[in-house]
Amino acid sequence: MHRYGRARGGAGRRAATGPLMDFALAPAAEALRARVAAFVAEEVLPLEADPAAWDAHENIALDRLEALRARVKAAGLWLPQLGPEHGGLGVDHVTQAALYEEMNRALFGPVAFNCAAPDDGTMMMLARIARPDQQARWLAPIADGRVRSAFAMTEPAPGAGSDPTMMRTAATREGDGWTVRGRKWFITGAGVARHFVLIARTSDDPRRGLSAFLFDRDAPGWRIERRIPIMGPEEHGGHCELVFDGLRIPDGDRLMEVGDGLKVTQIRLGPARLTHCMRWLGLGRRSLEIARAYVAERAGFGMRLADRESVQDKLGAAALALRQGRLLVMHAAWRLDRGDRARAEISMAKVVVSEALQLAVDTAIQLTGARGYSKDTPLEWIYRYARQARLVDGASEVHRMVLARELAGGDGFWRWGA
Repeated sequence: MHRYGRARGGAGRRAATGPLMDFALAPAAEALRARVAAFVAEEVLPLEADPAAWDAHENIALDRLEALRARVKAAGLWLPQLGPEHGGLGVDHVTQAALYEEMNRALFGPVAFNCAAPDDGTMMMLARIARPDQQARWLAPIADGRVRSAFAMTEPAPGAGSDPTMMRTAATREGDGWTVRGRKWFITGAGVARHFVLIARTSDDPRRGLSAFLFDRDAPGWRIERRIPIMGPEEHGGHCELVFDGLRIPDGDRLMEVGDGLKVTQIRLGPARLTHCMRWLGLGRRSLEIARAYVAERAGFGMRLADRESVQDKLGAAALALRQGRLLVMHAAWRLDRGDRARAEISMAKVVVSEALQLAVDTAIQLTGARGYSKDTPLEWIYRYARQARLVDGASEVHRMVLARELAGGDGFWRWGA
């Protein structure tokens, strides 16, 4: 079993009627989680109170990020999601979930450990499907923290959104390479990215009409049209609209085979959706921590807010939703660790956790009143950030549609275990 795998109970704990359900982390995984939690508390959370630590887009300033990442590396906590061959710790998905939740108790946590979107999903995808020479050229600099990346798939209507088969950006074969023309938008991180993954149409085949490519920021034939303003705080590089008017990509920078673009998107987006959920659980926990601390001290009309049943009801409902989300995340992670695509499980987690996050932070703001609505706490930051959760990587309605299709497929929807 992997060093960071799940703990297993002894025979004495096994019921006679069936297999053991064990929700504990393995000792090594729990020790690693505790180290990450301590680092976040001591090194990352305090930065939020320093105005000089923030950039103009409400993220960590790059000079502070560089220093913080150096301390993460020195602590031996860098890049847990990739294997040692890529400079990481090589944890499994279940352990990854526990770590990511701890990281995102701090607003700057995931990016400090090189576990933030979009780099996180891109790195896991390249580690899985890129050739060794492609990994050396495109993955290694991201894994080391020297460059950032972006995944260019979403297009303006009537192009591809949740349905990648609607892709209009086209890559045409010309000589020993490809010429790309089209438009993408809401491409996270594009403003600072150096390495891009591009999904483009290469034929009209309904299943194998898309292909995936890699290109560098300095390549001619494309431009950033604009950085799209959004209501919430932004990842480094924002969310950009891209125009391709003759980008040339060598065939050697194609990912997988011609026609495998849909497969690449599935490989990229499935685990990435789940890592979003892992991180959102941390933000939800942080929201309730702030609320609990406030209601424990604040009194009115002769009693502490924490002693009022109405307050307890709100906190209990939000905590319940987060715990439900965590169980779904862990179940999906467990299935991924066993080689399953966990498509339904990831969709369940995406819907429930995105809504649990919004409930948690909304509850926290309601209980902390004007203070929570102000910038004296990070709750208003989390609230604006949380609204995207029900949209990114597939809207909640799309994931419920996925679940309905799985349900229509037969009794497999209700299966136990792997």
